[in-house]
Amino acid sequence: MKKIKRFLLLILAVSMLITDTDQVHAADRKKLISDHIDEFCKKTGCNAVSVALVRGDETEFYGDSEGLYQIGSMTKAFTGLGIQKLINDGVIGEEDNISEWLPGFSAIYGNETCDITIRQLLTQTSGYTNNETDYPGASGKMSLMEWTDSISGKELNFKPGTEYAYSNVNYNLLGAVIECVTGETYKEYMEEEILLPLGLTNTFVYVASENDQIIRGSRLGYHHCFAYDIPVSVGKIPAGYYYSNAEDMARWMRIWMGIADVPQEYIDLVSSVKERLVAAGDYYSGWELFENETVGHSGGTPNYSSRIVFGDKEQTGVCVLTNLNVAASTDGLCNGIYSIVTGGNPDRLPTDVWIVFDRIFTVLSVAGVILLGLAAILKRRGILLGLAGALIIILILLCAVMPIAFGSGLGEIMIIWAPYSFSGGLVILAVDTLAMIIKLWMMRKHEN
Repeated sequence: MKKIKRFLLLILAVSMLITDTDQVHAADRKKLISDHIDEFCKKTGCNAVSVALVRGDETEFYGDSEGLYQIGSMTKAFTGLGIQKLINDGVIGEEDNISEWLPGFSAIYGNETCDITIRQLLTQTSGYTNNETDYPGASGKMSLMEWTDSISGKELNFKPGTEYAYSNVNYNLLGAVIECVTGETYKEYMEEEILLPLGLTNTFVYVASENDQIIRGSRLGYHHCFAYDIPVSVGKIPAGYYYSNAEDMARWMRIWMGIADVPQEYIDLVSSVKERLVAAGDYYSGWELFENETVGHSGGTPNYSSRIVFGDKEQTGVCVLTNLNVAASTDGLCNGIYSIVTGGNPDRLPTDVWIVFDRIFTVLSVAGVILLGLAAILKRRGILLGLAGALIIILILLCAVMPIAFGSGLGEIMIIWAPYSFSGGLVILAVDTLAMIIKLWMMRKHEN
């Protein structure tokens, strides 16, 4: 009897030790995640980060779990699922040409009309690219169908089905297909057929700016983050402008990992998408399969960035929502948290290109102000001429290279996307150049 009691006490002691060890490990993990988030905020200046972490039946949140963020291109998976429902219901076919569903729509390759299929839009192999100069997005209050008409007849970058090129055009066109096929607006269809049945009550196709749940976006400038709002065009929503929060993103990940209570029809829809992701690099219906067998997607708008990653094998998912456009750093944060949770070590947080630009043009702005003062006191014509020439070359290079590098017009880069320091730096350099030219002209006039 005593031996049995000792044995039971030993089992109890071991169980308590294991429980205590698990609690210590959980506390350590939470601290590592919190430290990683703090490092991200310090490095980027971002003032709002929300994280949803799903591990089997457990869900954890860091930051504001109810605040709404724009989720950027993570929206594509919702649009893709809406299309998948139409395919599974037999309403449309994956190999249907989109011209069958979009009246009067056409695409050109090699000066000839060519067909684009639903599948090619879903896999980003249609021939469109993300170059806004070639394929402008919807502007102002342009509707989805008005934008579709504006993009019709454009020359494709490559023959459909032969290459991969990520493009918002593809998923906005899928949104237009939804409208034409169903006779409903994109918003009506997605709310009725996807969001409501899946219980995603905090995910919105469109949210008015006065909604007090919205965490305001921000924009970099001179090592600071400034509140920054931009109007959302209806014609851009299917590819990248949903709003959601960490709570719904946690449920979204659980749905895709097969551990949420949803109707069988939607379980089948999710399976239809996931079975198309076979090899690393595969892209389908708004999801990409990565090297470590995880599935995910990133999102970025001018004033928000986000990323979602989940793994079926580990039954683990992480979603990061931020109110600043620093996509590379946000990706690094999400990947790092996923590594921590699955027993790995997070890589060093990458520095986003806009942070680099902010640093460079902050320095250029300060240098430009100093140079302006020097221009006022310099009297040597050769030095002034050399400085003015160098500034002109720098300005020309920036104005020529930036649109090519970012696939957008210089005005759009300055006004919408780049840090305020970029615009400020260019203006200051332009003022310096003009001041030196005026000074040289006045010196020459005085000499004559």
